[in-house]
Amino acid sequence: MIYPDTFEQKVGFDKVRELTLAHCLCELGEQRVRDAGFNTNPDIVFEWIEQTHEMKTICQMEDGFPTDGFIDVTHALRKLNVEGQWLDENELQQLRRSLDTIKQLLAFVKRVSDKYPAIAKLATGINYYPYVIERIDSILDRYGRIKDNASTKLAEIRASIRAKEASVNKLVQGIMRSAREQGVVEADTQPTVREGRVVIPVAAANKRKLKGIVHDESATGKTVFIEPVEVVELNNEIRELEYEERREIVRILIELADSIRPYLPELLTAYDFIGEIDFIRAKALLAMEFDGVKPILNSNSTVIYLRQARHPILQLSLKREGKRIVPLDIELNLNDRILLISGPNAGGKSVCLKTVGLLQYMLQCGFLPCVLENSEMGIFSKIFIDIGDEQSLENDLSTYSSHLINMKQMLRHADGQSLVLIDEFGAGTEPTAGGAIAEAILQELCNKGTFGVITTHYSNLKHFAANTPGIVNGAMLFDNERIEPLFKLEIGKPGSSFAFEIARKIGLPEKVLDVASQKVGSDYITFEKHLREISRDKRYWEKKRESIRLANKRAEEAEEKLQKELEELEKKRKEIFATAKKEAQELLANVNKQIENTIRTIKETNADKERTREARKELENLKIEIENPETTNALIERKMELIKQRQERKARKNQQKETITSKPVKEDEVKAIEPGDKVKVEGSDMVGEVISISDKSASVAIGGMITVVKVNKLKKISTGEYREAAKQKPTLITGFDVYKRRLNFKSDIDVRGYRAEEALEAVQDLIDDALMLGFNRVRILHGKGNGILKQVIRDFLKATPGVKNFSDEHVEFGGAGITVVDLDV
Repeated sequence: MIYPDTFEQKVGFDKVRELTLAHCLCELGEQRVRDAGFNTNPDIVFEWIEQTHEMKTICQMEDGFPTDGFIDVTHALRKLNVEGQWLDENELQQLRRSLDTIKQLLAFVKRVSDKYPAIAKLATGINYYPYVIERIDSILDRYGRIKDNASTKLAEIRASIRAKEASVNKLVQGIMRSAREQGVVEADTQPTVREGRVVIPVAAANKRKLKGIVHDESATGKTVFIEPVEVVELNNEIRELEYEERREIVRILIELADSIRPYLPELLTAYDFIGEIDFIRAKALLAMEFDGVKPILNSNSTVIYLRQARHPILQLSLKREGKRIVPLDIELNLNDRILLISGPNAGGKSVCLKTVGLLQYMLQCGFLPCVLENSEMGIFSKIFIDIGDEQSLENDLSTYSSHLINMKQMLRHADGQSLVLIDEFGAGTEPTAGGAIAEAILQELCNKGTFGVITTHYSNLKHFAANTPGIVNGAMLFDNERIEPLFKLEIGKPGSSFAFEIARKIGLPEKVLDVASQKVGSDYITFEKHLREISRDKRYWEKKRESIRLANKRAEEAEEKLQKELEELEKKRKEIFATAKKEAQELLANVNKQIENTIRTIKETNADKERTREARKELENLKIEIENPETTNALIERKMELIKQRQERKARKNQQKETITSKPVKEDEVKAIEPGDKVKVEGSDMVGEVISISDKSASVAIGGMITVVKVNKLKKISTGEYREAAKQKPTLITGFDVYKRRLNFKSDIDVRGYRAEEALEAVQDLIDDALMLGFNRVRILHGKGNGILKQVIRDFLKATPGVKNFSDEHVEFGGAGITVVDLDV
């Protein structure tokens, strides 16, 4: 039971219906939207909700759902129940298209039936009847016209028509040529058709010069359209053939209608299916528009547990104004069945009441309510609402009388399965009497076990709710500082009307407000004051609790991030440790080899045994130093330091690039360095003399060694500066410094993923270091890919001084993805 009859208009469901109609594809779905109504059977309601929920998922997640060809041809099909009736060409074409859509729908539902059982259930027993499609295709072409071969007689008739039309056209063309020669018609005049007959346009002054029948004239009367007498008989024969053609077409259509008449009941059932799918799809699209979801459904008890509930029509209205709706959390259960909401005017009390009524009504009509998925909703057998002014002059009803009539209906029919919605409870009459009657009605509804949402300003009802089991107070919050409502519902305490604050904001004289305060008495003022203080303190502690929660969340995130960083650092440390150990072993082998060579040289030069013993002792000391764990840790530390230096060097390079980009270097500045010039390597204290320059690189003699350096890293200095620098710090790198550099040198480089410019820069640095430290071979890992990076690197190597040759690595060690470079050391 729904009371009153205007319930849908009062809560806004009529607007929901209009929005759903806009999503329908055909009249079949639209009619179901108009017929959608309130249902109290939990099984039916839950099935409706599941269907809409599944269709929403289909619209969001699945491809291939057909949306073309939703056409209502049920009116045309019902004609065929009468013998002798037929479908015309247009109706047949629409039947053909819609049957094809049903075929596609059934195929789609079959494909996803395992995931969407509620939708699949709708397709049970539905068929699209390919025989009907085949019969239509046998007589209609792709444009919806009857085919020539629909029957033998029709083919003969149309052949005769075409032959006679050709004769008419040939005869008319001859008449036209003669008329042009005689000056009866203009030279550019062409035959036309009037009333299905071929005619010749002739000036009104010459109409007597052309024998024939006048069929029409122009709007101005200056031109008449004459059918030449020579073609009248042929046109008559064509007209008779056209009549005969139409009779044959009707015979064919009647025969088709007779052949598909036995399938009418099944066809109409199939169109019920397409209408139901259209209706469910429209509801699903509406749910997507307003974030409607399937809540937790409870069939055992009437319960309302709404989380983030929103009134869809209000949400749409606010969205148009660029505002956001404030969602509501509302709960009605067996312990707190009635929610009594109080608070300021225009604070959202009525919206809260309408939201509960609309969402419950939407649910029991099969629409997804606008709530969060963890909301819980049950089924009510009756819903009552009393909102607005039902004053009627015709029925001699005052505002309060209309409210009392509504109360009478509620008290008469409400029970434990009912939901009552009452706005401004007790208003409309003298406050003392109205409040007392309202309290008595509230007591009776509570005794009946009725569920409800009621709004009021009466203090006696707030006190009654606070002391009566089954009723709970609720307050619409108000901002005391800005004197404006917050539209938030807080359950558990009554709300203040804030009448004096609102009146003061509007601008009523303070003198009037003081008199009013004295009249209501100190008890009312104290009560309202305490309510405001409680509300203020509650909001303060809620903000504190929220800030603590956010702080804890940030701390947890920071701790988690720190833990991940520590794990990553430990992982890198282990990797560097393993790499450094491997390189140290390789270096040790190289050092052993080098020292053995030194000893052999000493022997060959007849050096004394003491010198040989000292060389071997140095070898042992070096070996012990490298194998010492402390030395290994030092190697790791140096490796970490090298990584840090490399990052800083890369940052400096990027900064230099930006500087170069912002301030281009003049050509004469680049060309200033020539062979024989004294230069200094930027970023170091090394000085030397330029031997030769090629492209962007230069061969520089630094001490007793020649190395290749990029031109943009060289700075020209005077001879005096060169001598001074050479005196202060020897440029030749000798002794154990070489071993330290060699220890940290890595002869392999990985440039995969680099841009060409970055890769060439890295290769140049590798070759410079290798030449300086005496390594005769390096390996460049560039990958295979399209071979572009490999070609760029090899073109660069061809022009790089110090490169002896290069080739692919052995196939077992990487093949064409690695270039091995031999250096001229």
